[in-house]
Amino acid sequence: MNRGEVRLHRFAAPGKRRPVVILTRTSALRYLTRVTVAPITTNVRGIPSEVVIGPEDGLKEVSAVNLDNIQTVRKDDLGPLLAILSVERMRAVREAAAFSLGFDEA
Repeated sequence: MNRGEVRLHRFAAPGKRRPVVILTRTSALRYLTRVTVAPITTNVRGIPSEVVIGPEDGLKEVSAVNLDNIQTVRKDDLGPLLAILSVERMRAVREAAAFSLGFDEA
């Protein structure tokens, strides 16, 4: 398991499986029982706190990593590997997360 992997996770609400991207740094993953993830949705809004991904990233359809809804989940609840995001795509995820959390402000 590594940062940038896209895996399935079943969220309690709305009670369905959804792909997520792992945000926790890879060096910490082997020590943790919970990991920070961002959900992926097909509802693309085109806002700065999203990163659009799609078939070129290994997904079936155009989607968005939603950095407004970052969550920490049990590592054991993560499902199979679906894709691995590129370094460039993860750079965009980092920038969107900074925007979402207000860390991009001076």
